[in-house]
Amino acid sequence: MKLVIVTDAWHPQINGVVTTMSRVVDRAKERGFTVEVIDPAQFSTVPCPRYEKEIRLVTNPWRVVTLLKRAQPDFVHIVTEGPLGLAARLWLSSQRIPYTSAYHTRFPEYIHQLWPFLSVELGYSVLRRFHAGSRAVFVSTDSMRQELTQHGFDHLQLWSRGVDAQLFHPDKRLQGQLQFAHLPRPWFTYVGRVAPEKNLDAFLLLDLPGSKIVVGDGPARAQLQARYPDVHFAGFHSGESLAQCFAAADVFVFPSRTDTFGVVLLEAMACGTPVAAFPVTGPKDVVVPGVTGFLSDDLRSAALQALELDRNACRRHATGFTWARAADILLDNLAPINPPLRSHPPSGSHEATCCPDARVHPYSVPGR
Repeated sequence: MKLVIVTDAWHPQINGVVTTMSRVVDRAKERGFTVEVIDPAQFSTVPCPRYEKEIRLVTNPWRVVTLLKRAQPDFVHIVTEGPLGLAARLWLSSQRIPYTSAYHTRFPEYIHQLWPFLSVELGYSVLRRFHAGSRAVFVSTDSMRQELTQHGFDHLQLWSRGVDAQLFHPDKRLQGQLQFAHLPRPWFTYVGRVAPEKNLDAFLLLDLPGSKIVVGDGPARAQLQARYPDVHFAGFHSGESLAQCFAAADVFVFPSRTDTFGVVLLEAMACGTPVAAFPVTGPKDVVVPGVTGFLSDDLRSAALQALELDRNACRRHATGFTWARAADILLDNLAPINPPLRSHPPSGSHEATCCPDARVHPYSVPGR
């Protein structure tokens, strides 16, 4: 059985979407699937505005049609709502070929932050139409599922996340502490992309004892580093070094209000580090208040309270989230193509096959 994954976010990007789908690919291969990923590296691209160093946007997305036909998949899963996802969704829907999709990112809120004249409701209207033809729209938490239901989405399928409990482990704490030994304790740490949508000001403005540490890189780093000279910006870390940063922290502070899950929450807790966050989608589905962290609109109070929590309890809770179980949820709910795309021979013309009916609008769903 062959699974084709269409995604606008893939390596070398480092984010929750890429981490999650990489684990799905690994698990699918373990289960005997043949997997092909259609990603921006196979297309012409340009830098994404404001994220020039991290994200590239495909400029010739209709080539995805030829790649889909050539792959002859039994299942297609669309990961993102970008140019590749849109092109794949348009063609699959026009051909009445079943597929599944996922909601990973709160684009309506992000876009509204950048361009306030574009309303959040308009964003959800566009995304609702994008996902309308999907046989299953995978969402990471129950609260996210409830929110999307209120916005008119249907065919929602709950799909949790996991953590590499061997890499992210409390045993890394001593090694991690050596990196920050010159800084006053306690250490309040954020790990992740340093970007406007992560709401880092809400953390960096807090009056906290000890030190505030930011681990990661992104388009907002230079500006924030200049604005907050007393904050320690540790830069980009990965692998063992990243796990050490999580484990060294006394509290992991997560100021985002727009993440749909936050895999970093599990990575912190797997290292034994309690969490302080706002009571929003993601943290309220992952954090056990008073056990693995505190959730409050008063983020300072949550951070100070989290200092008193049992690090062993954080570890025990996080290890209940496995990548194998998370990936199996998606793999067990894929929509089979019957007959498979083997009945659609590859075509040499991208344009002639991308939109067989010129009257099909990108957000229309034939047959619905």
